[in-house]
Amino acid sequence: MPALFERDGIRFRYPETWQSEREDSARGSTVSLQGPGTAFLVLSVDQDMPEVDAVAETALAALRDDYPDLEADSYVDTVAGQPAVGHELRFFSFDLTNTCWTRSFYAGGGTCLLMWQVNDLELEQSEDILRAICASVEVDD
Repeated sequence: MPALFERDGIRFRYPETWQSEREDSARGSTVSLQGPGTAFLVLSVDQDMPEVDAVAETALAALRDDYPDLEADSYVDTVAGQPAVGHELRFFSFDLTNTCWTRSFYAGGGTCLLMWQVNDLELEQSEDILRAICASVEVDD
């Protein structure tokens, strides 16, 4: 049976074999999921409600600082029925290609940044799981 994360009007399901960790800050909260290998997913909520475009671009800039040669494609779609903007990224780390996915969207409790990443040796076994977690995200109005 999948585990359920539920807090501050945000819910999603994830494999019970994945480890979860939650961290609160003065501006919001972050939940991190770690799969059995390199796959991970992070959902951050900023209660100050910055613009979703700014959040997506800040995430891209931070990743570009760490991986200057990364390739990024911009995306607009939906998460939890909300318009979402972000990027699909590819970069090298420790001689492995990595795939990363980011989306920023509004929820009742703030602006969300949803991000997952996995190295490409594990992409085939983890991508469907990561996308299923993202597809399960629900937010209160």
